[in-house]
Amino acid sequence: MFEFKIKHKSKTTKARTGVFVTPHGEIRTPIFMPVGTKATVKTLSQKDLKDLDADIILANTYHLFLRPGEKLVKRMGGLHKWMNWDRPILTDSGGFQVFSLAQEKAPGKKNNIKTSVKIDEDGVEFKSHLDGKKHYLTPEKATKIQHDLGADVIMAFDECAPADSSKKYFEEAMERTHRWLTRCKKEHEKLNKKQSTKQALFGIVQGGLYKSLRKESAKFINSQDLPGNAIGGLSVGESKTEMKEMIEATVPYLDENKPRYLMGVGTPEDLLEAVERGIDMFDCVHPTRMARHGAFWNEEGRHSIKNERFKTDKKSLQKACKCETCTTYSRSYLRHLLFENEILGLRLMTVHNVHFLLNLMTQIRENIKKGTFKRFKTNFLKKFKSKK
Repeated sequence: MFEFKIKHKSKTTKARTGVFVTPHGEIRTPIFMPVGTKATVKTLSQKDLKDLDADIILANTYHLFLRPGEKLVKRMGGLHKWMNWDRPILTDSGGFQVFSLAQEKAPGKKNNIKTSVKIDEDGVEFKSHLDGKKHYLTPEKATKIQHDLGADVIMAFDECAPADSSKKYFEEAMERTHRWLTRCKKEHEKLNKKQSTKQALFGIVQGGLYKSLRKESAKFINSQDLPGNAIGGLSVGESKTEMKEMIEATVPYLDENKPRYLMGVGTPEDLLEAVERGIDMFDCVHPTRMARHGAFWNEEGRHSIKNERFKTDKKSLQKACKCETCTTYSRSYLRHLLFENEILGLRLMTVHNVHFLLNLMTQIRENIKKGTFKRFKTNFLKKFKSKK
């Protein structure tokens, strides 16, 4: 059901193309997955996403668990039916949000609450960022929530240690992540037996910025023989060099015949560097978040549409871009929409940014197939970095 077929391999790098088969369709890799945190990719409809040719989208377990609750989603037929999305969906375990929101204040006048987490061997106690209510997540519960949501690919519950942790704590968190994975796997296999539509569980490599821990973690995760493997705990403030080093320290110990998923990464530069090092799947809120702040990518780099120089600019955001935004509207008009806080402007900027990354992945796959990936990457980054 979850077969991964490698189609082409680069002769000069670890880049490869493939197809990952799921119950709701095939995923062409390398792939970027637009993030639909609360069962929607912000400002885009499902038709928009299909027009953009998105093979798969991601939804967030933490947020859907808190509201509206996984039981409601299950009662409505699961995420696919509820969202009217008949292509693959991946859900994260909620672990990253539980830890990353630990010291953030909840919004709202009455709910200005500091969340906190208490970790023990069994799971994590945390306060909702919405209302301060306490919840307790275990590996088994995180797995059951994701089964109720009904995604094709679900993630193991892991501990994402803070970036400034000591090596000793990174090691403790990694080992706990491994123990939790065995519990997630056991619960997943039990639940999967009862379902007609199967789901795939991925484990997550942790270990901070320590090569020895990354190697140890990768070996353990790989030994669980799951349909795919993920790398977590990166893109959290470390340098680009450090990220590349951790990928290089991890990939050799993950089965090359299974998809490798680098979590939370989504800038054009990072996608290219990671694909070169053997990564197949990516997700990030970057393109949608950028759009809401009026930023966009084109072949020359990142820009702000609010810049004065775009006020009377009749050109599209990107020359020869085939997205709806670029084939229909000028920079001048888009700038006006953003300044007036018009919803249309947010949607159009998002359409372009998501298209830019999905189109980049298409170009990457084509160049790997042709054997020209290395040259494509060099030429792209040379031009992309020339103007900031």
